[in-house]
Amino acid sequence: MFDILNKLIGDKKDWKRMEARAKALPRDYQIVYGEIMNYLFRRSGGDGMDIVAILDDLFGLFEAADAEGKRVLDVTGEDVATFCDELLRTATTYTENWHETLNRTVMKKLRSKEGTS
Repeated sequence: MFDILNKLIGDKKDWKRMEARAKALPRDYQIVYGEIMNYLFRRSGGDGMDIVAILDDLFGLFEAADAEGKRVLDVTGEDVATFCDELLRTATTYTENWHETLNRTVMKKLRSKEGTS
């Protein structure tokens, strides 16, 4: 139980640190970060911790680009959705979960049908 509480408290502290980092970014980066965050969380599966890791990496990218004087769209490109989809390649998504569930269900039902034929 203690481990679970430590994880929750630690995760909350990490999240607050990330939010502080977001507020320190220039306004255009803040806007794009907020939209990317919403997009990623709507498509994530599981507990969302893989998305938190992606966002943490994204901050590093954004902070470095800002330090170089780049605009946010120089980093993401104008097709921000495609940029997000690339970020999601390493994450568990609901679509992936639905694919796995569909395949398991079909195989289970086919095996069941074979057993009754």
